[in-house]
Amino acid sequence: SDLLWSRVNKTSLKLAERSISVEFSGGAELLFGNVKKHRIRLPARETAWNLGSLLIWLRDNLLRERPELFVQGETVRPGILVLINDTDWELLGQTQYELADEDTIVFISTLHGG
Repeated sequence: SDLLWSRVNKTSLKLAERSISVEFSGGAELLFGNVKKHRIRLPARETAWNLGSLLIWLRDNLLRERPELFVQGETVRPGILVLINDTDWELLGQTQYELADEDTIVFISTLHGG
């Protein structure tokens, strides 16, 4: 009985927090208070942090203006390149990529007004 309870407890434990770096450039930083580099500590939670949940967290916690210029639905707006540890996110599963501690996520806007 105690062994079974131990197993249940271990499987229901929250996943560890994540410490990551997030960078914005190409104009994307203007939407985030003109700050290019952020060190973020994501809290422990029941489900894994992935890039999709990071986008929601960024929208709700760091984005200062015009969310429609950064997110569209559940992903980034077309024209924003996303790199995960210097690799195109399209090669790593996009919003499904599961964040690891010390990841660096870079958002580069290719949208330029005129």
